[in-house]
Amino acid sequence: MRYLSFFGKERLWHLAGAGLPIIGMGNVGMALAHHLVIGGICDDLCLIGRNQNKVWAEAEDLQHVLGYADTKQRVYAGTYTDCRDADIVVLAVGAPYHTGMTRLDMLESAARIVATVTEAVMQSGFSGIFLVITNPVDSMTYLVRRVSGLPDRQVIGTGTGLDSARLRQYLAELIGVDAGSVSAVCMGEHGDSQMIPWSQATVGGKNFLEILQDDPERFSRVHLDSVAEEIAKIAYRIVQYKGSTSYGISAVAARMMRAIISDENLVMPVSVIPHGEYGLTDVCLGLPAVLNAAGVRELVEYHLLPEEQDALTASAKILRKANAEIA
Repeated sequence: MRYLSFFGKERLWHLAGAGLPIIGMGNVGMALAHHLVIGGICDDLCLIGRNQNKVWAEAEDLQHVLGYADTKQRVYAGTYTDCRDADIVVLAVGAPYHTGMTRLDMLESAARIVATVTEAVMQSGFSGIFLVITNPVDSMTYLVRRVSGLPDRQVIGTGTGLDSARLRQYLAELIGVDAGSVSAVCMGEHGDSQMIPWSQATVGGKNFLEILQDDPERFSRVHLDSVAEEIAKIAYRIVQYKGSTSYGISAVAARMMRAIISDENLVMPVSVIPHGEYGLTDVCLGLPAVLNAAGVRELVEYHLLPEEQDALTASAKILRKANAEIA
């Protein structure tokens, strides 16, 4: 794989102790807020939402967690003006979801909300990093980039981070190892057209395809297309029974935030705009990237098999069509 740097390597600012705003106090926003408080990831946590009474109550409830926590933080209800000096602003606002909808079915309603919120944040004087969770996340990340006018490296979506976590856990259970021993990612849309570059997946450093070949009897019932479909569709089953997914995506967003705040240069799949990598431009989609204090430092470009490249290109085509609907 090649590491490419078109984003620039300079540090944009010193990550200090300004409040970190989460906009959207639904299941995802609150799961993330709780994760950040328990993990002590930031000094000050600012909650922003439409229902001021609920926002105040959520902030108070989280503040009370600190009585038995090992960290010292401040959690408070805020407004868009609190975004001005923030290092990161998280968009966890959500469009209404109805059973049977795909993520792209929420495109139009989500776009109206996200555009309005992004404009309000930028009017505060914000110049930091947007972390976008709102679905359909790839199109919403693209929209935030266009509305905000911020550099590409500073607008990042959670992308296929959650899909990749699901894939790692699935393969770990299949083989009987810890998920930390699995290196595998999903790429493309965070949605039905996502793809898995099986040629890059490893377990304990060994190529996953070789593992299947070396023990055909044990893995005779493993069909890669079925695995890919399971990973892409599992969210719909979760939403059917509990109304939303929240814990997994909050863990992904929190990990991204820690990498940015701590300037870690962590490689993980996120939604970002490529500049020629994988033959793609002018679209946001899930690709492995290096995250640090500047946001996205660079992308990691795998040498995909021809059929894998075709699948990624097809996913990008679907996303470009979706983006055109909200242009």
